[in-house]
Amino acid sequence: MAEPMRRYYLLSGLVLSLALSSLLAGCGLFKSDEKEAAKEGTAPVVEKAAEANSDVPTVRLISAQTPAIKSYRKIAAAHIYKIYPKRIFKGKIPPLVYAVVVVETDVDANGKVINVFYSRVPSHAPEVPPKIAELIKEASPLPSPGKLGAHTYVETWLWDKGGNFQLDSLTLGQRSR
Repeated sequence: MAEPMRRYYLLSGLVLSLALSSLLAGCGLFKSDEKEAAKEGTAPVVEKAAEANSDVPTVRLISAQTPAIKSYRKIAAAHIYKIYPKRIFKGKIPPLVYAVVVVETDVDANGKVINVFYSRVPSHAPEVPPKIAELIKEASPLPSPGKLGAHTYVETWLWDKGGNFQLDSLTLGQRSR
């Protein structure tokens, strides 16, 4: 039994090493193409498009969970709680909450909700994420993020079967039973 497991782990490590090598080699290929384009004096088409409209991000980036972002999460959650006071689950969440949805919310520098994405969607409750997106968009604008500016923050929504919820940044915790 030990020998097959050892072979499995060795093979897994080899596959992982090959995948990582390929990924790193691929990155090197892209960089050499950019260097050649710079030598020739021509910029790649992607860079030209980004220069033409620099306020449009080419890639969505989740904001790092700095103390300022965590603080803004609480401010935004309090705003949502204020908008939907009758929908907030009172007390501690039961051990088996109906749905847990991890939501990525893009806000602009004024707090306007630009878009809502999901990092985690419950397969057994596909109706919940669109409802959450609707609640977030209806609560827009969120409070201004101030010096943070436009960013994407992540919040976990804990949703019960009745449609009530708590947000992870303001949750009262979970009951043991």
